[in-house]
Amino acid sequence: MEWVVKIGGSLFPKYSISLARELVGHDVMIICGGGALANQIRAYHHEIDLSPTAGHQTAILCMDILGTLLTDKVKNSEAVRTLEEAKIVQEQGNLPVLLPSMILEDLDPLEHSWRVTSDSISLFISQLLKAKLLIATNVDGIYTHCPSEDGARFIKDISAKKLLNFGETSLDESFAELLLKYKTSSYVVNGKHPERVLSILDGQSSISTFIGGD
Repeated sequence: MEWVVKIGGSLFPKYSISLARELVGHDVMIICGGGALANQIRAYHHEIDLSPTAGHQTAILCMDILGTLLTDKVKNSEAVRTLEEAKIVQEQGNLPVLLPSMILEDLDPLEHSWRVTSDSISLFISQLLKAKLLIATNVDGIYTHCPSEDGARFIKDISAKKLLNFGETSLDESFAELLLKYKTSSYVVNGKHPERVLSILDGQSSISTFIGGD
């Protein structure tokens, strides 16, 4: 498996489905973010003071749900629960979509907090596969501050060490820490434009942010 492509929950359903259809036949595995479902869990967390573990585990189940819904709408995709299943599906020419809850329950590698979302989870899983990681979200990449605010500047390349000072961006807070820990890198790209994602998978340049972890 050459690539893990995390499709952000902000792209679900329309843009997630369109992007996934374009990825069929490529050497990738998809992981879905939890989207509005996970955001609702976060709202419940603040409202009724859920334990960190309950919030963490139920948000991961939201990733399973959106992955299941995605495969229902994408021909030649298949939901998988293990990396071994993913490799078999990919070798058969189909697109594996990982439902990560079982792997994360078995290994439980990450802190139980809202600093960790599907971004860091996808990074961890890409390391298990020794695959490259691309994060597809609803913005072009990383900005100096919120892209909807005046004066926000797009950043084409940034080190994980510098990203540490940004806090939560279009990526979760722990993502840069894990990039440094794993000494790896990642791309962040706008998944509303599948051609940009495909360009990066093919080794070509595109509008995106490259984050270096060493």
